[in-house]
Amino acid sequence: MVTFTSNLAEPSIPLKHTWEHTVGSGHAELALRADWQAQLRRCHTELGFRHVRFHALLSHPMDTIICQDNEWLYSFFNADQIFDFLLSIGMRPFVGLTFMPKALASGGKTVFHYRANVTPPKSYPQWAVLIRKLMRHWIHRYGLAEVRSWFFEVWNEANLDVFGSGKQDDYFKLYEATARAIKEVDASLQVGGPVTAKSAWIGDFVAFIEKAKLPADFISTHQYPTDAFGGPGDDTATQLAKARRGIMREKAQDARREAGGRPLYYTEWSTSSNPRDHLHDEPFAAAFATNIVMSVDDIVDCYSWWTFSDIFVENYMPSLPFHGGFGLLNIHNIAKPVYRAFELLHRLGGARFLVDGLHDTVSAWVVSNGDRKVTILLTNHALPHHQIRKEKVCVHLRNVPEIVRASLQRVDETHANAVPLWRQLGKPEYLSTSQVEQLQSASALVREPFPFDQEGNAVHLQLDLPPHGIAAISLELERPRQQGGKQAARRKKNKSL
Repeated sequence: MVTFTSNLAEPSIPLKHTWEHTVGSGHAELALRADWQAQLRRCHTELGFRHVRFHALLSHPMDTIICQDNEWLYSFFNADQIFDFLLSIGMRPFVGLTFMPKALASGGKTVFHYRANVTPPKSYPQWAVLIRKLMRHWIHRYGLAEVRSWFFEVWNEANLDVFGSGKQDDYFKLYEATARAIKEVDASLQVGGPVTAKSAWIGDFVAFIEKAKLPADFISTHQYPTDAFGGPGDDTATQLAKARRGIMREKAQDARREAGGRPLYYTEWSTSSNPRDHLHDEPFAAAFATNIVMSVDDIVDCYSWWTFSDIFVENYMPSLPFHGGFGLLNIHNIAKPVYRAFELLHRLGGARFLVDGLHDTVSAWVVSNGDRKVTILLTNHALPHHQIRKEKVCVHLRNVPEIVRASLQRVDETHANAVPLWRQLGKPEYLSTSQVEQLQSASALVREPFPFDQEGNAVHLQLDLPPHGIAAISLELERPRQQGGKQAARRKKNKSL
């Protein structure tokens, strides 16, 4: 038996929901697709994401700048179409200033299926002109107050050779030109970096900007649990197995120290950096993601999952419904278990109580949304090749008002998981309308009554939790009484509701 206890009379700490600040996408051109837009609208409505970040806003095929007959020609129409849509649904862009427009590129090095140029500008003054024109155009179109609420991130993972030279000096030169250009337009526009992989360069970046007296309104970086773990040729499961359970919190803590007082934004993370990892489609990712976001919420200011959709074309976009893509949703808008995990997380309140109890695989959180609802969130999770089994879990709560009703929602192998049904259907590559509907139904969260035992102000809850399972027990509480007076001692059992 795994036991946890929590006292609702003790002070709570804020749960900031930092995972809702931003969510990742692929490259900007995808944002012109109707299916991409429909999925993002759903994620905003059901999961609460407020910003979206993507690559290649400045490069082909967005056509922001060309040189024709020795004349610089600018077109921000495609970018405007994207931003118009985001604002129409109540979201905002987290603007990644990437990659290099062909007309400004100093070389021919490219990355990804869509051949994004990753060389420095051949003219830094002309790059600065482009940045200033963009800022002024967006301020004119959307208003200064609106654009001041956006975030401008300079480049992407410049510490990796695949995205440039991998040298700090080259990135610092680009950052300086970009940041100065942005602030020349308006000093309150928010710009930051170094946007590194593996939480790298943060201390060096802070030292550089302070010495050069450069602006940096936030620090951004990326981290995956597979970064720097395992050896050459290891598969993703082996890399994850060699990681430490708390590695993502450790990296965030180190980054927090290096960032000092500046906001810290993790603008990419996932269960792995492998775009074809079957674990992305499995309950494993749901339990993993829940553990991670709850472990870093008090450290970071943004923790952006990469990505919200399998409509994603860094290599190519497979037609296979479940191909291990990064997305929370697959290409047919079918929710994966990890999507449902974010849905449960979104429904949590903002007050988190201390929970006593420790177990190798089971974790528990108790969160209130005020005086009407308390949620007990449980996960049973281990990294690949580590021991895990079904566990019987008991949660004891003290100082709980009278419970009106209790309910349970699960995410695991047999709950909110469409993959087993897809396998039963023969793993079809192309789905019929009927099959999509069946899989949508299999992916749904189901709320069921949950038995509880309440005696006075103490509540006892018990359930079995399978490997890589999530359970969210919602307790709806009696409204607080307007007049004082002790509540009569009571004993309440609920087995069927």
